[in-house]
Amino acid sequence: MVVTAHYIDESWNLKSFLLRFAYVPCPHNGEVICQALYECLVDWHLEGKVSTITLDNCTSNDKAIEELTDKLNTQSLMLNGKYLHMRCCAHVLNLIVKDGMNVLEKGIGRVRDSVAYWSATPKRHERFKKMAKTLNIAYSRRLNLDCKTRWNSTYIMLDIALQYIPIFEKLNKREKLFAKENCCPTHEDWNFARELCDRLKVFFDITVLFSGTKYVTANLFFPKISAIRLSIRKWSTSDDPLIKKMSEEMKTKFEKYWKDVHGLMAVATVLDLRYKLHMLQALFGSLYGYEYANREVERIRNLMVDLLEEYRPVEDSGCASKHGSDAASTVGTDEALQIFSAYMSSQPVVSASLVRTELDLYLEEPNITMTTELDIIGWWKFGGIKYPTLQRMAHDILPIPVTTVASESAFSTSGRVLSAHRSSLAPNMAEALMCMQAWSRADMLGDCNSTLFAEFQSVLADEEEPMEEDVSILTEE
Repeated sequence: MVVTAHYIDESWNLKSFLLRFAYVPCPHNGEVICQALYECLVDWHLEGKVSTITLDNCTSNDKAIEELTDKLNTQSLMLNGKYLHMRCCAHVLNLIVKDGMNVLEKGIGRVRDSVAYWSATPKRHERFKKMAKTLNIAYSRRLNLDCKTRWNSTYIMLDIALQYIPIFEKLNKREKLFAKENCCPTHEDWNFARELCDRLKVFFDITVLFSGTKYVTANLFFPKISAIRLSIRKWSTSDDPLIKKMSEEMKTKFEKYWKDVHGLMAVATVLDLRYKLHMLQALFGSLYGYEYANREVERIRNLMVDLLEEYRPVEDSGCASKHGSDAASTVGTDEALQIFSAYMSSQPVVSASLVRTELDLYLEEPNITMTTELDIIGWWKFGGIKYPTLQRMAHDILPIPVTTVASESAFSTSGRVLSAHRSSLAPNMAEALMCMQAWSRADMLGDCNSTLFAEFQSVLADEEEPMEEDVSILTEE
């Protein structure tokens, strides 16, 4: 299990680094995942500093979040943990596209078979490359056969194949074996592949955008998923029955997960100086009607009021009260004032008007034009000074990742660490190597002459000792 932390530091720099690369024993149910995650938070003293946890979309993770909420102090969580769980946007996108792709598999069968044929052996690939040179077509991207369970690989396959249509057609005339296979796409096949590729590009580009870790993605979430929904709606008017069927399948899955947008992602949109509440009003109105939009905008506005009230600095009135009480007992203040003071101290502090005033002032400030490139963190660092409560809130909400790509990328790196020559590392040794690599890249260890760096080298040297037979090991599959 990989745990990655995302936050904005005191200097308003966006940070992302690896906390754990831990071996989690089976069964991988909610209880086991929850315990492993809770221990990680406790080890790093983060159990009281969590805003959200972004997880893959599966039932065991849902159960883990439920149990983790019970373990954590809800008073330390944002709105008592109501928005603790954030579903990975990339996984939901994958579910949406897969439902649509199931309808279209037959339509791209010939394209896939042709790519498979010419990429099957080096000799065939050389003939394909030679034909590209003969036809004076730049062969800048190698043919890439897709994996049927990964829609993004299907998009890449189609995108590349569409650049080489003349090559496929020429080889179909010259290569008897290829012609005999009868797998060369027809003009209808190519037109369908081109139309499908154009539609998948929307999802591919947004997935790449959401996967970034060097910039804020929370404020991009709502506009981009709304763009997907608008595209799906437009595809429903297609003359092609397969495309229309695809849009229906995608719409059903989209409405299941994203009709009710995650509250904090909507707040992140409002915190973008280019959007504010206007973006919510415009897109909700276009998708679901303006009556629904008004309800949603009011819901998000009330959520922001609740958050601002929670982020409002607690006034240190205890000393003043105590001081006043001592003075009263000393000078013998009359009983009526004591009763009044006791009554007022028991009443909840009403500061909504002050909070609303700060929020209203921010919303009334003119939006930055859409053509302006916005450094949203930089703006809140300096421009947010006049909205101190909103600034603290932006500090916690903007770094929320919308995908688990940062964590999953660690598994790609682990494939190089657990190589054929290093395939029997103990779990703690594998974790030490992974964490040290990630931390050194994040400049958390200092230079090679630093004390901390030397200590890590010492730890790694101590770990290089024979393993006992009963020690669990990680092996490369």
